[in-house]
Amino acid sequence: MVVTTTGYIVSVLGPYVGKNNDASILNHIVNENVEEFRHWIQEDDIAVVDRGFRDAVQLLKDLGVKTEMPSFLGPKEKQFKTNSANHSRLVTKIRWVVESANGRLKNWKYLEISRVIPNSQIPYAGDYTRIVAAICNKYRSPLIAGNDEDDLLTAARLISMSRRENLLQARVEEEGLDHLTKSSGWALLSEPGVVPDFSKLDESDLRTLTVGVYQLKLAPSYVQEHLDEHGNFDIFVREQSPGLLCIKIQSRHMSAIRYKCWVGYNEGAINGWYCKCKSGARVVGMCAHITAVVWHLSYQRHDVMARGVRNWTDALIDTAEP
Repeated sequence: MVVTTTGYIVSVLGPYVGKNNDASILNHIVNENVEEFRHWIQEDDIAVVDRGFRDAVQLLKDLGVKTEMPSFLGPKEKQFKTNSANHSRLVTKIRWVVESANGRLKNWKYLEISRVIPNSQIPYAGDYTRIVAAICNKYRSPLIAGNDEDDLLTAARLISMSRRENLLQARVEEEGLDHLTKSSGWALLSEPGVVPDFSKLDESDLRTLTVGVYQLKLAPSYVQEHLDEHGNFDIFVREQSPGLLCIKIQSRHMSAIRYKCWVGYNEGAINGWYCKCKSGARVVGMCAHITAVVWHLSYQRHDVMARGVRNWTDALIDTAEP
């Protein structure tokens, strides 16, 4: 799929054999000049790609095309440095449109990901996909429908943010705030669900902090899954550090891992965040763990409608219980 930043599908190429990866496919398209691909591109064009295209970057560079892709962890690194994490978020802020365009195609029954088509249709599968893409281009609205002025302001804000260091991370490391012990001044909040002076935010405020809606959409189910039986996180406070919380929260992907998150705040604002997860050092937006915590403390607990995912087993009868 070749897609513009508005979600317009320029072309659907293939189908390719399943063992061909993204980089080998792009190399084939360029080297064989499939559909006169090299006539589409001009020097100083920017190709926004994912990590699967790593081995095709040099070929694009030789054509004068600049590539932007999410960062890679270095040897023995467990967390992206702030500038790398920020850069990756700038890339994904643009590249999500490709996945959304793919998602539009998969809404068609013939192209559902779980559908198996007969081998006899293999010669026509590419044409069918291109027909669907053409229909989407003609009759579906652009995936991005902002205006130039707002887009430029947003871009300028994100680029400015991407050049900042994570000051809260530096503070945690310099002051040794990673050790949640009594000797270091941390204490488990007796009423975790009640942080009286924590900022109350609305959905617009949260979207500004998270730089998008993806993490916010995950927050309700993520919060519900990781709250304890009383509906709370493990929240630690430190008398010597007013306006700072540390929260332990389970990894989204590995049940054996619990990350530590720090959130700095003052009246009416969140002024810093840092998480020990892979992308938790970024300041352009928040990781899913920080987002879940901030969403719960600043929004959900103040809004009875923001209940997240309900435990529907309450409506079921268990014959094993008296």
